[in-house]
Parts: sequence; C-alpha cells; structure tokens
Amino acid sequence: MSLPSDHSEDPAAQPEEPTAAERPEVDPALAPPPRRIPNLGHALLFVGFAVLMLMLSLLILFAVGKSPAVARDGTVTVPHPKLQLAAMGATYLATLLAAWLFYPIVWQRPFLDGLRWNWPTARRQGAKLIGLGFLLGGLAQIATYFISSPKNLPIDEFFLTPPDAWLITLFGTIAAPVFEEVCFRGFLVPAFAIAYDWLSFPRTPQGLTHWETTTSLTPAALIFSAVLSSLLFALLHAQQIAHVGALLLLLFSVSLVLTFVRVKTQSVAASAIVHGTYNFFVFFVVMTQTGAYRHLDRMTR
Repeated sequence: MSLPSDHSEDPAAQPEEPTAAERPEVDPALAPPPRRIPNLGHALLFVGFAVLMLMLSLLILFAVGKSPAVARDGTVTVPHPKLQLAAMGATYLATLLAAWLFYPIVWQRPFLDGLRWNWPTARRQGAKLIGLGFLLGGLAQIATYFISSPKNLPIDEFFLTPPDAWLITLFGTIAAPVFEEVCFRGFLVPAFAIAYDWLSFPRTPQGLTHWETTTSLTPAALIFSAVLSSLLFALLHAQQIAHVGALLLLLFSVSLVLTFVRVKTQSVAASAIVHGTYNFFVFFVVMTQTGAYRHLDRMTR
C-alpha cells in the first residue's frame, strides 16, 4: 500500500491568492530567514515538561495514599490501572495544553502548523491510513506467534476486569497515539534530523547560505532520526512487554513505519491515524478472544 506525498492544504480552506498588483513588494534582504522547527531544544523542553508532569501526578497519588504501581518479587505490577491511566492522562493533557500556549510564542506560528499536524492531508488519505494501520496490526499479530515471551506481561495488569479493559482500549486507541505521535513524530523526528544536518553541513559560505535560506532535511538526517526516535519509542514501551527483545524489535519496526508515514505525508495527524488503528487492531484481537472482555481468563490460557 503506497501513500502519496501530499504537501498541499485543502483548497477549500485557502483564501484567494492576491494578484501580482495587489501583492506588496518585500525586499528579500529584509525578509526573515526560514526557521527549522521543532529543533532539539524545543523537543527536549516538551519531553522534559511531560516527565515533570508525570512525576508530579505520581507524587500527588502517593500523597493521598494511592500507589499506581508496586514491585513484587522484582516485577512491577499495576494494582490500580485506573490510577495509572489517570496519571498518564493528566500528564498528556497538561503537556499538550502548555505546548499549545507556549510554542506559538516561540515559533511565531500556530502550534499545529509548526508541528505539521496537517489534518486536511490525513482526512483526504484517511481510508488508506486506516487500511495501513490494520495491515500493520495484522502483521504484528502474526509476528507475535513466532515470539517466545512470558505467559503474563505487565501490560496484562490492565485487563484484570472488564471496565479496566475497556478503559485501556479507549486510552490506547485515542489518547496514547495522539500524544505519542506529537512527541515522537511531531517533535523528536524533526529535532533529531535538524541536529544531524546542523552537525554535518559544510562550514563554508555556500553551506551557511543553504542552511539559512532553506528548511529541507537531508535523507541521511531523516534516516538517522527515524532510527534514533524508533529506538526511544521501543524503549518507552519496554517495561510493558517485560523487555522481551523480539517484542522490542517489533515495536521498533512499527515506529519506523509510522515515521515513514509522517515524512511521506508531511502530516503528524496521518501517522496518528495509523498508530491509533494499529493499537485498535491489537485490542480487537483480545476482544475477540475474550468475548468483548467478558471472559478475561482466556487471556492466560
């Protein structure tokens, strides 16, 4: 399945272009140079704020006598899935709200524009993106049949009761894909690529001029960024899958596909649709096996 590159916006949403006579003359020498965003500083600030908000949420839970996770016999378990999801949900909401308010001031453009959310492109290619998500989920499920892993994984703690299972399904299909795509494909992918190009561009007058007058990223930078961000993406989920190497490699591969979608379509919304559909397929398989979560004991058979 191929995804056509789409760099254009929805024509119906665009104002009419002024004629040459109506267009004001601008001295190129006075025009501000294009900005490469989000850069590494922007990305580190976003991730750092998210980590701070998560720690704050967990401290609040501890302060009121609730523990969203405990260690037993060297294994981290989640006795209160709702509290765990509440802490992550609060983190996601606070971080995105702060980013929505802060980055437009720094970037001098709306948050979604600077992030390249690009919803019109995702909407136009929605059917292909959903199909790709289901295909990716199906291939991942086939791959898991050939992977030896513990009978019970930490992620299974979220499926102890039907309400918990439905809650993690909604959270994992909507909230988690959106936030993770904003973080990884929205911030980290361009940030790592920009940093790579900054370190590698020729320190000559021609090289400096190219850097200051363009925002394009080199293929080498994008490949480097895809690999590094996908490695971090897999490690983020390592605890949930008990650090099983083959499952980490699977998540790494999924992240590479999501990064390809983001780069090909120039739309973080597009990769979020694929991510959400992929996650839904994984949950759908479990729903099918357990009778819509009515028989969760079948997960351990």
